[in-house]
Amino acid sequence: MMTVSGAMLAACQSDPDIDITKLGVDTDPPETLYNQGLANMKAGNMAEASRKFDAVDAQHPFSEPARKSLVMSTFVKYRLGRYPDAITSGTRYLNLYPKSDDAAYAQYLVGLAYWKQISNVTQDQKNSLKTIEAMQKVVDQYPDSEYVDDAQSKIRFARDQLAGKEMQVGRYYLERKEYLASISRFRTVVEKYPNTNQIEEALARLVEAYYAMGVVQEAQTAAAILGHNYPDSQWYADSYKLLQSNGLEPRENAGSWISRAGKKLLLGS
Repeated sequence: MMTVSGAMLAACQSDPDIDITKLGVDTDPPETLYNQGLANMKAGNMAEASRKFDAVDAQHPFSEPARKSLVMSTFVKYRLGRYPDAITSGTRYLNLYPKSDDAAYAQYLVGLAYWKQISNVTQDQKNSLKTIEAMQKVVDQYPDSEYVDDAQSKIRFARDQLAGKEMQVGRYYLERKEYLASISRFRTVVEKYPNTNQIEEALARLVEAYYAMGVVQEAQTAAAILGHNYPDSQWYADSYKLLQSNGLEPRENAGSWISRAGKKLLLGS
C-alpha cells in the first residue's frame, strides 16, 4: 500500500505544475510562516516573503500572526510595485483591524500605493484624487502618527498635479482662442488650488485671456492680485507689460471673483 508521503511524491513526479519546495506550507504553524516571511524580506526575497505572509493570512485567519502578516504583506506588495494588490491588502487590513496599532501604517501604505501610480499631467489624474483621499485619512484619523508629515507632503504633490492638469487643459483652450473655456480652467486653479505652484501662471493666464476678450477690468484685477502676492514673479512682469502695451496698469476691482479669491492667497490657504 502506498503511503501518504509516497502518494504526494508520486503526484509531484507526474504533475509538472506542482512546486515541491512549496509543499508542507499547510502544516507550518502561523508563527513559523510569519518568521519565514520576515527572514525572506530581510534577505531581499520579497516575492517569497509575500507568499509566506499570504499563507498565514489564508490558512490562519484572524490569528495575531495573520494580522501582522496582512500588514507586512501590504508593505511587501508595495515594495514589489504591485500597487493595486497593496491597496487591496491594506484596505482589507483597515476593514478588519481599524483600531490596531498598525492601522495608521496600513492607511499610509494605501496612500503611497496610489501616489506611486500618479501619472503626468497630460494623463488622467484619478490617482491624484485617490492619493489625497487616502493621505487625508492619515492626517485626520491618525494625527499623532509619524506618517502625518509625509502624508501632507504627498497631498501637496497630488494637488499640484490636479492644478497642473487644469492648467494643461486651460492652455490648450487659450491657444485656440477659446477664451471662456480657458478662463474656466484657470479659475478652478485660483479658487480650488490657491496654494499650489501653478497659481502664478493661472493668474497670468487670466490676464491674457480676459485682455484678449476685451474684459479689461478683470484683466487688471488678475494682474493686481498677481503683483500683490508675487511682485518678483516673471509672470507678473509679463502681465504688467501686456497691460502697459495698451496704456493700462494693474488695478483691483473689489467686486471681482478674482479679488475674492485673492483673499485666500493672503490668508495662505
